[in-house]
Amino acid sequence: MPKRKTEVIESFGERLAQLRKGTGFTQAEFAAEVGITQRMVAYYEAPDAHPPAHLLPQMAQVLGVSADVLLGVSPLRHPKKLATNRLEHRLLEIEKLGATEKRQIIQIIDTFIERGKLKQRISTQEA
Repeated sequence: MPKRKTEVIESFGERLAQLRKGTGFTQAEFAAEVGITQRMVAYYEAPDAHPPAHLLPQMAQVLGVSADVLLGVSPLRHPKKLATNRLEHRLLEIEKLGATEKRQIIQIIDTFIERGKLKQRISTQEA
């Protein structure tokens, strides 16, 4: 049994990096979500480093996995929807907002989409 614990601890950094990248977070974005610095995330992703126990639940929550998965005790099963890129991550965060905030963000997005379409039409007409 101790051998299993050693294996889990030895690969924590690699697993953290893999889960972080799989959710579309940069180190800086993940650090901001957890409330630590980017430098600490880089340190925790190193082969010999281990985060303090009090950060594990928050890291797991941000990554959308259990602490057991983060530690490598349990395999990653079919997780709830994980963002595969930064845009998807942002959209998932928007889903957590209230109706008014969602409506405002949708209006802003629609404005940018319409602006992009207009630019395309103008450049097509000029060509």
